[in-house]
Amino acid sequence: MSSDRLGGIAPEGLPHTACAVAASDIVIVLSNAPDALLAKRIAHVLVEEHLAACVNLGEAGLSMYMWQGTLEGAEEIPMVMKTTIERAPALMERLRQLHPYEVPEMLILPVAGGSREYVEWVREQVKPQG
Repeated sequence: MSSDRLGGIAPEGLPHTACAVAASDIVIVLSNAPDALLAKRIAHVLVEEHLAACVNLGEAGLSMYMWQGTLEGAEEIPMVMKTTIERAPALMERLRQLHPYEVPEMLILPVAGGSREYVEWVREQVKPQG
């Protein structure tokens, strides 16, 4: 089995498919924005600057959390960003610059695999330009 193909049952438990490839360099970065307008602005900047291949914005939802000893609740827009592990630090730094929160959510989740075409597309979109 080649290192980029999934054969039989992969160690991660993924079933064999002819079109699935390992994608250990692809990650998902999760965050939230306080409103849709800012979420759209952040998404636009991250994609335009080739830090994220794609940013999905979800519907507003209630987030509950403790902040400075007080239970807080706020409507937030979830953001799901696809990038590479190589570009994730730059994406997170740019997100920190654009985000109004003192401590914005920034979680990096690994991607075990995906369709060859999509994985290659993500890699191509986030290549540094120039």
